[in-house]
Amino acid sequence: MPSSALAAPVLAGRRVLLLDRARMYVCGITPYDVTHLGHAATFVWVDALGRMLRMLGVEPEVCRNVTDVDDVLDVAASRASAPFDAFAAIQQYHFEHDLTALHVRPVRYEPRAHRYIEHVIRLAEGLVAAGHAYARNGSVFFRGQDVAAAAGLDRGAALLLSAEYGGRPDDPAKDDPLDAAVWQAAEPGHPAWDSPWGPGRPGWHAECVAMAMSAFGVGVDVHAGGADLRFPHHAYHAAMAEAFTGVRPYARAWLHAGTVTVGGVKMAKSAGNLVLVSDLLERYTPAAVRLMILDRPWAADWDYTDELLEAAAARLADLYQAAGRGAGPSGEPGAGEVRRLLALDLDVPTALSVALEDGGAPARLLIATLGLD
Repeated sequence: MPSSALAAPVLAGRRVLLLDRARMYVCGITPYDVTHLGHAATFVWVDALGRMLRMLGVEPEVCRNVTDVDDVLDVAASRASAPFDAFAAIQQYHFEHDLTALHVRPVRYEPRAHRYIEHVIRLAEGLVAAGHAYARNGSVFFRGQDVAAAAGLDRGAALLLSAEYGGRPDDPAKDDPLDAAVWQAAEPGHPAWDSPWGPGRPGWHAECVAMAMSAFGVGVDVHAGGADLRFPHHAYHAAMAEAFTGVRPYARAWLHAGTVTVGGVKMAKSAGNLVLVSDLLERYTPAAVRLMILDRPWAADWDYTDELLEAAAARLADLYQAAGRGAGPSGEPGAGEVRRLLALDLDVPTALSVALEDGGAPARLLIATLGLD
């Protein structure tokens, strides 16, 4: 593509004009367990987005955090009789090994939450000073009564999700059940650091705000993560960042990758239905697993079956065969159509159909862009 061509991909129906770089923040894992297909799907989609942007002449600057200060992680580390940070580092190693095996490219920034305690304290101080948060009983709470409505949720649904994701809406110290901890007072069984309000630890949403702002400043071009993070995590992240900086919107576009289920049930350790990336890669190539993930709308929820992976492997073989054909007279127009479709909300299924039909240059472009080689 000529360097003078306008770089304006569409994401979630929104056209995003870009110059030479794109600031992308990705909510990474909480490193307390093995990498499953649900995790991998999000990061493969983000990797595909970055590759598509490079195709357009835009360099993706990706920040993918590590949530190594987290209540669930603390419980897992305690069961293993290991310090939380050492336990998290070991799990992070296995996670990165799985992503590398899936041809997910390294990111530019990979901040770990435990190294951003001072940043969270500054965030809390700024929110309190601006009247967007208040300190009580050693904690600092962000005023979040308007966050649900901004996210398109009614209060009842928001309260249920807040409770499900550890938001503690029943905490009597809060002015409103939907207020969220920026700083949580120290509790037994959890790490703690000194702060102006006493010992404690950062809140989940505040960790991501601190890490994202440290990497990129007041906003990002794309914020990505699994669909299950839409509320409360992403909604509160954006609300805190906007309250702290006064700059809106915090994110120009969002990529919420669809949820992966097995038998209609969300993939989770508690459900006993995990499909491990390492197990899949013992039977199929990384390219086949990637194509299974990518051959669908990125926001769509989907149900994993072995048959899906077998079909993806067969489709990949057809794509390789098509790539070996000569370009022919329709080669260049076909390649241009593949570029257009990938830039149009990462429409991989339609781009794949064009590549299979035309063969040659379009097929080779698709393989290279999506990391299917």
